[in-house]
Amino acid sequence: MDKMRMESVDMTAQNIEKIGSLFPNCITETIDENGKGKKVINFELLKQMLSSDVIDGDEAYEFTWVGKKASIVEANKPIRKTLRPCKEESVDWDNTENLYIEGDNLEVLKLLQESYLNKVKMIYIDPPYNTGNDFIYNDDFKMTSEEYAEEISELDEDGNRMFKNTDTNGRFHSDWCSMIYSRLMLARNLLSDDGVIFISIDDNEQSNLKKCCEEIFGEKNFVAQLIWERAFAPKNDAKYISNSHDYILMFAKNINNFVIGRLPRTSEANARYSNPDNDPRGVWQSDNLTVKTYSPSGDYSITTPSGRVVEPPAGRCWSLSKNKFLERLKDNRIWFGADGNGVPRIKRFLSELKFEGMAPTSLLFFKEVGHSQEGSQELIKIMDGGVFDGPKPTRLLKRLMILANLKENSIVLDFFSGSATTAHALMEVNKEKNLKCKYIMVQLAENTNKKKDTGYKNICEIGKERIRRAGKKIKEEAPLVTQNLDIGFRVLKLDDSNMNEVYYSPDDYSQGFLNQLESNIKEDRTDLDLLFGCLLDWGLPLSLPYYSEQIEGCTVHNYNDGDLIACFDENIPNSVIKEIAKKEPLRAVFRDSSFASSSSKINVGEIFKLIAPDTTVKVI
Repeated sequence: MDKMRMESVDMTAQNIEKIGSLFPNCITETIDENGKGKKVINFELLKQMLSSDVIDGDEAYEFTWVGKKASIVEANKPIRKTLRPCKEESVDWDNTENLYIEGDNLEVLKLLQESYLNKVKMIYIDPPYNTGNDFIYNDDFKMTSEEYAEEISELDEDGNRMFKNTDTNGRFHSDWCSMIYSRLMLARNLLSDDGVIFISIDDNEQSNLKKCCEEIFGEKNFVAQLIWERAFAPKNDAKYISNSHDYILMFAKNINNFVIGRLPRTSEANARYSNPDNDPRGVWQSDNLTVKTYSPSGDYSITTPSGRVVEPPAGRCWSLSKNKFLERLKDNRIWFGADGNGVPRIKRFLSELKFEGMAPTSLLFFKEVGHSQEGSQELIKIMDGGVFDGPKPTRLLKRLMILANLKENSIVLDFFSGSATTAHALMEVNKEKNLKCKYIMVQLAENTNKKKDTGYKNICEIGKERIRRAGKKIKEEAPLVTQNLDIGFRVLKLDDSNMNEVYYSPDDYSQGFLNQLESNIKEDRTDLDLLFGCLLDWGLPLSLPYYSEQIEGCTVHNYNDGDLIACFDENIPNSVIKEIAKKEPLRAVFRDSSFASSSSKINVGEIFKLIAPDTTVKVI
């Protein structure tokens, strides 16, 4: 039996394999730091394979900064971490399909790479805006001067160095770009082929963020730069311009597969349509018949019903050829005004519009989607006080969810979830549209503002409590339509691997030494910890149902009706192994220490080959 990997996927190794499948002659070998051989790419040969004219030299059109290469390496680097279930802080653990994950979002995104690859329909993030005051992130690869780090670094609860990016830092923009670039690289992998990402930002990093997104998602996949009117009144003390807007960048995973959601038609928009000639096809509005681009086929005279001859305006022509015009005239699709003497116009019928609903615009006015003060008041009302600075209004997120064109069971991810506005908004959208969309919230357990007593020790506590209260409020306000509404969430917390560190150093220890160990699993880990660690390793979603049962005194966990069956007891008898095999699961996993000897493990493999030959069996 093979052993579980128990670490995040090595993105670099996967990318090398993909390139090797296309250009096998570009794969070579080198020696790693341990003296072992490993595959690498011959980039000079790869460049030659991709172009007959390789450009050498320093001049090229590119967007770069100090630390960019390191951020790319960091995104691809595997980690030995896991997500540990926390049932006591969850809501409706057994039935919910929503996730709330506590931990550094870079590491969490790495762990989600296989379980949610190409499965997320919409991502929204509201990252720190790099104002020079509040941008703090886990920094383990950008700083090169230990002396500088000692002067300005902080430590989080786990002893990791945290770096505050103030505007006095010489690498002010570089560090922010490094932070966001690696996270967006991993986020793109999670988006479905018809998925879309929205990123809130202000003027400080808007231009840099757009360049980062153009590299990661591709320029052709740029959808729009939305402008949100976040303030409803000017600031009279502004030194130059009272800035009343923020930006929301919108990129598709694949623009050819993305279909934007359209807005419901308003009474104001419908009022533009009328039917002055009682056309049986219904209401219509007239459209200009002239175009600026001159074409000889559109240069002709038109005689109105009143007998007046009309020529195209100077330098212009009619948008229809004469034959096309006559066809529409015969079909009563040309309007000359109530008196039959006006300039001809085309009739556009409301019933024949190509798309349902209205095309969204790039301007998000606060009257339609709310402003920053509305977001704050929403949170104050539901949390009985001000506990978080700068939350987005739920109406803004609901508008973005319309544009994302969510489907029945779409997944929405927010990995800078803050006060969990995204989760709140999605529950409301599910209620209003009768959908069953699911969310994944990811948030670092940052300490709350020490200047005011919020009653919550960190931002995660605020986010979880908001979801609890918001879900309860939504159900209380509409009990008849929310009976099946999922207002629960599973809490998972980022932690070190379930395995003892010695397990991850096979080159440093002999096999005989490993066999002498009582267990390679940390003493404080439960069956549930191990089960969810296996889900990550096998790339299974973390929100599916499962149950546990006793078979001859052994605890057996069945995840999603046979997607995975696990038993982590010691000394599992063959009779229990046979009962598990009879269920014919897709996957089965046991502890390495569950078997007294190698022959016992071989016997387990033989049992599955006989009873359930299609089951993949592994040990941890």
